[in-house]
Amino acid sequence: MDDSSQASRAECRRERAVSADPEGVEFVRPRIPHHGSVHLADASPEWARQYAAVAARIRTALAGLVLEVEHAGSTSVPGLAAKPIIDVLLLVPDASDEAAYVPALEAADLLLYLREPGWHQHRLLRGSDPPVNLHVFSVGSEEAERMLLFRDRLRTHPEERERYERTKRELATRHWVQVQDYADAKSAVVEEIIACARRGRR
Repeated sequence: MDDSSQASRAECRRERAVSADPEGVEFVRPRIPHHGSVHLADASPEWARQYAAVAARIRTALAGLVLEVEHAGSTSVPGLAAKPIIDVLLLVPDASDEAAYVPALEAADLLLYLREPGWHQHRLLRGSDPPVNLHVFSVGSEEAERMLLFRDRLRTHPEERERYERTKRELATRHWVQVQDYADAKSAVVEEIIACARRGRR
């Protein structure tokens, strides 16, 4: 899952634990435990080409419904090591209206894995050729804005990209029951980088 999105989800998950929010994560397909370290691959120019192919597939499948498609996550940042999974951000008019986009995307081999009605109406779809995490939000989503802010900050500030990579590499060597636990462990540094990006934009 995209790095900035993971950090925001971690905070939201903590809030849910306190409030017992009934609109938690709904896994459409079984969640498979990880139980191990996390493999990080060195940055590859192939990731940009893979993203372009996936974005074209999405636009063709949805034929006009797409409002924005963006390459997100670590594979979208040149020079940054990452899990070799392409994170894609998709904005549609209403992410809760699954009938408008999920059947077409599943026909294009991007399968719905989870929905989070209580967290920005997020939907996650996955593909396998290449490995893809497709994050769907409604147009105007604050979370989508965070994801792009984080990506752009890493692209333009090498010192923060290097700091983030050091954090990733150190955490990746540990044992994790779920990959999401590894993502949650990066939350502090992700939030600090996003805060720097907001200050820089002002």
